[in-house]
Amino acid sequence: MLKRVSIRLSLTLLASDMVLTALALHLARLLRLTLPLGVRLDGPLAFSSWFYVLVPALWALILLSQRVYDTRRALRYLDNAESVWSGVTWAALVFAGIAYLFFREFSRLLFFYFYVLNLTFLLVWRVLLKQLLRLGLWRWLCDPRRVLIVGAGTQGQELGRALQTYRWTGLELTGYVDDAPGSGSKSAAALPLLGGLEAIESIVAQHGVDEVLVALPSDGHKLVRELMVALQHLPVNVRIVPDVIDLVFTRAAVEEFAGLPIIGLHEPAIEGTDRVIKRLFDLIVGSVALICFSPLIMAAALAVRLDSPGPVLLRQKRIGEGGRPFYMLKLRTMYEGAEAEEQKLAQEHESGPPTFAKRPDDPRITRAGRILRRFSIDELPQLINVLWGEMSLVGPRPELPWLVEKYGPQHRRRFAVPQGMTGWWQVNGRSNRADYDLRLEDDLYYIRNWSIWLDLRILWMTIGAVLRGEGAY
Repeated sequence: MLKRVSIRLSLTLLASDMVLTALALHLARLLRLTLPLGVRLDGPLAFSSWFYVLVPALWALILLSQRVYDTRRALRYLDNAESVWSGVTWAALVFAGIAYLFFREFSRLLFFYFYVLNLTFLLVWRVLLKQLLRLGLWRWLCDPRRVLIVGAGTQGQELGRALQTYRWTGLELTGYVDDAPGSGSKSAAALPLLGGLEAIESIVAQHGVDEVLVALPSDGHKLVRELMVALQHLPVNVRIVPDVIDLVFTRAAVEEFAGLPIIGLHEPAIEGTDRVIKRLFDLIVGSVALICFSPLIMAAALAVRLDSPGPVLLRQKRIGEGGRPFYMLKLRTMYEGAEAEEQKLAQEHESGPPTFAKRPDDPRITRAGRILRRFSIDELPQLINVLWGEMSLVGPRPELPWLVEKYGPQHRRRFAVPQGMTGWWQVNGRSNRADYDLRLEDDLYYIRNWSIWLDLRILWMTIGAVLRGEGAY
């Protein structure tokens, strides 16, 4: 449905990005020669003209490898600033390495100008292109396609709203066909309802429909065969939007095996290059953090030892990614034996598994433990779990096994990614966010929208959450 527009848009962006990269390199050279910054140059810059071909070609290879122009992500081309930032940064690092090995005379200040200009040009160009597409440039990318949605329920209405949002792709919502509308968030009167299923053939012919999207609930898919029979003689494409939202853990992956389409419902949400990037990020940042916080961890361990009898370090069994158990490390903040009362303190909920009603005056917490919890110092030993690969710096918090046993299918979605030291719901209220459905919603938001940029944002927000100490008890 979006194949033509995605290919044309990706080629347009690739060609324009290469031109803008060459332009940024040229302007950076001019800035280095004219601005009175850096070491004064006695002669002209050693800058061959073939750099204007080499650098854009290198940028094209790196950006393509980073899937900046992936045709499967057509709708995110113009909004995915972090992928552009990541791609340009990787390309700049590779170029810096090549320049260090073979072009030692290449100006470092020029390189800085070039990186800033290149990133700015590529991001600003996407904003401008998005506005041009909204003003009608999309007609150059593709011919308009009239879309009819079969099914006016919640899923069909969500699909309709998406079509309205991405009208610049050339897809125009003609209306809905349904025998029993009004089951979604809008009333039937608010929808462009064109008729029932029995009239779909005449509706398609009358309105010149090009695409039919079937968004019926799972118990209505038996009608698909009848729809196909009714529409097979008409020049219209028919596609099915599967109603498997309650079964899909995160992102459904579609692939082909021996000519058969296979939809993956229960797979890791972060795979391939993304998995490597996240793991490298954890290793690098986790190692630096462990070295920097080692004196604080040792001082905290000494305080725990002097404050009350018992072990300094606790090894708590938790459930990690994919439901695999592991032992999470943390400094002891309660009196010895307090964990035996955990299950008694859990509160049952109708809409979710039991949760702990944490309170600031919990008598089980030691004097040193209150300070450690106030600034989350007791969690720092989990950096070792991160380096071992059992946890990540950012992700849903690992849960206790006996609580996971009471999870419903919808709650187990949170184990589709590595469990983390901090996460989206932790920086949005921590223990004050008592409603488990809200916590689950935050975890699923993180899973669906993961990027290294989001991890960086959460880590930055964690600093503020720790300093404020809200819900830290």
